[in-house]
Amino acid sequence: MSLLEELRSLDPRDPGRWPLPVLAGAVGAWLIVLTAFLIYMFVWQTERSQLTRYQNDERQLRTEFRTKHEKAVNLQVYKQQLTDIERSFGALLRQLPGKTEVPSLLVDISQAGLAAGLQQKLFQPGPEVKKDFYAELPIRIELTGSYHQFGQFVSNIAALPRIVTLHDISIKPQSKNSYDALVLDLTAKTYRYLDEEELAAAEAAKAAAEHKTRGRGRR
Repeated sequence: MSLLEELRSLDPRDPGRWPLPVLAGAVGAWLIVLTAFLIYMFVWQTERSQLTRYQNDERQLRTEFRTKHEKAVNLQVYKQQLTDIERSFGALLRQLPGKTEVPSLLVDISQAGLAAGLQQKLFQPGPEVKKDFYAELPIRIELTGSYHQFGQFVSNIAALPRIVTLHDISIKPQSKNSYDALVLDLTAKTYRYLDEEELAAAEAAKAAAEHKTRGRGRR
């Protein structure tokens, strides 16, 4: 009897009567399948999650490399842009008056209205509001005149060598029966840079406030 006929004659429901070589081969095949299944479930699945994580890390690193490479290639361009920004910032900073120049700037703002032919009813500087590196000085102004004179006043303000901005602008008739006699009510804001002593004092005050806040948080 050939091997193929012998295998066909085996009863799958009674493996105990199989010849020893066939039984050993069947047990070996079953062990191979079982081993492959266990490797897939307990080794491959675990390694697969790590492989997926490594693949994600690789993609992230490749993206970071491309980004840094582009920055490195364009480093000189960025340096030039930074130089241009610093130059523009310096030009703007030079338009901010110092503490000693503020009184003359207030005179210039007041003269801008008088030069336009307006009558000045109110010129009231308010308290300074200190920012990061500059201080903001609001000025409440009330003028009377015509639309044409108001336009000239705005042109005069724009022509000043220092930065002056206009806010909360309101125009209304001086009386019910007056059409060309108008009242201009606005807030002009000018700015000055803080000197080194003021910046140091501001930094010290900020540090003290942060220290006080952290001290409260520990309680």
